[in-house]
Amino acid sequence: MKSLEDTFGETEAAAGVAVKAASRVLSQARAMVKAAQTGNVAAIKRAGQSLDDAVSDLVERAEDACESWDFGEEEEQDYFEKRFVEEFRAAASGGGLKLHERDGLLTCYPSVLRVLASERAVRVDRKKVSTVRPSFLVDLLLKEQQKSASFQSARFLESLYNVYRDVTSEAPRDLVSGRVVPLMRMYRLMTALPGAARDYGRSDFARDLYILDSGGPRQTRSGAEVSFPSSTGTRRRSSDIFTFVGPQGDSAEYYGIAFTGT
Repeated sequence: MKSLEDTFGETEAAAGVAVKAASRVLSQARAMVKAAQTGNVAAIKRAGQSLDDAVSDLVERAEDACESWDFGEEEEQDYFEKRFVEEFRAAASGGGLKLHERDGLLTCYPSVLRVLASERAVRVDRKKVSTVRPSFLVDLLLKEQQKSASFQSARFLESLYNVYRDVTSEAPRDLVSGRVVPLMRMYRLMTALPGAARDYGRSDFARDLYILDSGGPRQTRSGAEVSFPSSTGTRRRSSDIFTFVGPQGDSAEYYGIAFTGT
């Protein structure tokens, strides 16, 4: 089976030939219009014959373009399920894009990618992207890396703090400040609405924690300072730990969160 990149290239070339054939049709049709406007009978006949030839050629080129995409439905599904990630990783390596794979997800700092095989698309963070030609997708992600991050750490910090206060609201006031709350509990509350966990997965949450921890603000507007304690003195399950791979391949783990000065 050919690669997606090669097939996209062949389709692009075939469609380009069809575009040129369509331009010839348009050119001959305009020539015929001009001949009729001026009353040039000989020119009308010449343009008419050329137009007929151009239309015949266009039909042939259009058929070639349509047939150039030779992936069937089952082949597409199989490719996106089994081969897309491998091809995309190769394209990323060749294009200078640092890509990491963990738990079946691809991370390209600061983005998290998921393959949507049934939709022939990928999800980049929360946005569905249907432009999946590997070379194009690599260029798109490289441009995104150069832009200022759309994620607002300050807003995320305030959201964490509001949920933290709700979680600790029943504790005695002198025990609230500095109390460690498992991030899994925070995540479950932040994604409690139907479909929220699907659109904002664990890897998205881990990424936002990493960005906040790496260079985001440390204090809320009210002056509470955030920290991410690695241990609470109890046995931690791996499912309660959020892991994210940074831009240099460094791995960061997060289990709990605490605010002091609350």
